[in-house]
Amino acid sequence: MKKDDRNSSEGNNSDNNDNGNNDVSNNIGKFFIWIAWILAIGVLVFIFQETLERQWNPNKNPDVYLSNTGRAEVHLQQNRQGHYVVQGSINDQKAIFLLDTGATQVSIPAHIAEQLNLQSNGSYRVQTANGSVKVYQTSLNQLSIGNIFLYNIDAHINPAMQSDEILLGMSALRKLEFQQTGKQLILREQ
Repeated sequence: MKKDDRNSSEGNNSDNNDNGNNDVSNNIGKFFIWIAWILAIGVLVFIFQETLERQWNPNKNPDVYLSNTGRAEVHLQQNRQGHYVVQGSINDQKAIFLLDTGATQVSIPAHIAEQLNLQSNGSYRVQTANGSVKVYQTSLNQLSIGNIFLYNIDAHINPAMQSDEILLGMSALRKLEFQQTGKQLILREQ
């Protein structure tokens, strides 16, 4: 091999080394770009999840007042679907309620009743929008929304309900005054 040939092959080796280094650098760069995109998407999901949750339940911390007569009041805002969803509690455990004036009683999905350790006292059939279903009678020692507290509320456990909301029916709502104005509902102690 001539001296010039050796120099040119040595040059090719250094070019190959540079290309190898460039490939590694490019791969590392692409890896960090992917990581940046994944992190950016994760942050956006985190931010928008909170926004979506507020749109679904704008009453996570409902506005509470005392009326001129000293009675407790809770002001609720409609969600995007036109429903009133509110965070409250049953027997001092957090619960999410969907107000339903068409429901005769408070209706609790079985999986939530289990979490709340509610006991059933017999069964009977009720007619729902989805047809006839067997439910189990129960009683709630305390139900609260904001600064309103209700005691000894009749309710039933509904095994057919799969939602994570408790229907707040008339067995509780009849113990309150309520007034709707526009997209706001005012609940008031009687």
